[in-house]
Amino acid sequence: MSVNPHVATIAALIAEPSRAAMLTILLDGRSHTAGELASMARIKPQTASFHLTKMVDAALVAVHRQGRHRYYGIRNPEVAGVMESLLTMAKPAEIRSLRQSDEDRAIRHARTCYDHLAGRVGVLVTNALLERHILADREDRFVLGEAGERHFAELGIDLAAVRRQRRSFLHKCLDWSERYPHLGGALGHALLERFVASGWIERQGGTRAVRVTEKGIRCLRDWLGVEVEDRR
Repeated sequence: MSVNPHVATIAALIAEPSRAAMLTILLDGRSHTAGELASMARIKPQTASFHLTKMVDAALVAVHRQGRHRYYGIRNPEVAGVMESLLTMAKPAEIRSLRQSDEDRAIRHARTCYDHLAGRVGVLVTNALLERHILADREDRFVLGEAGERHFAELGIDLAAVRRQRRSFLHKCLDWSERYPHLGGALGHALLERFVASGWIERQGGTRAVRVTEKGIRCLRDWLGVEVEDRR
């Protein structure tokens, strides 16, 4: 049996606490400077830069320049998928303050999983898509259901354009907090972007948590029959 030694290299990189913390932060799907990541991970800027260089070299993280700044982001959805899978197995972080408790509740309620919607809201939306035959469950994957083409077109999502992307069209992503799958892949990303563009969901600064707006609560109820708690 042939064994790829690079698997151990990647596992060792992710296993380091500071690197794991920064990769988890980057699951918000956005790009951040080394300084921003250092602040959020509570490490020194020099330490963050050292670890980011290693992750760029290992193709876990991508970097691009804009003026004098360098911005870092997760390289591809596969890296994000690995991190989400590890979060499902990891023991929950210990809550030590009211602020951490509030952040934890917000993350579990609705968040980005790299570039698609996750948390309780993400699972509720996915289940509603399945119940209305917009998606169909094939055990190991999701497929477009019999009502899918029409419903996504009504929402303004160009499925032909989504299919042309060089990535998985749609797949199951196991939600680490709900322990049920939510919609991932290119279609999951397109759906989240439509929710944001339509003002149904607002991104929150410095966190993966997102907020379902008053408009979003109404529209999700009208479109899918999803009842989302108002957490204002």
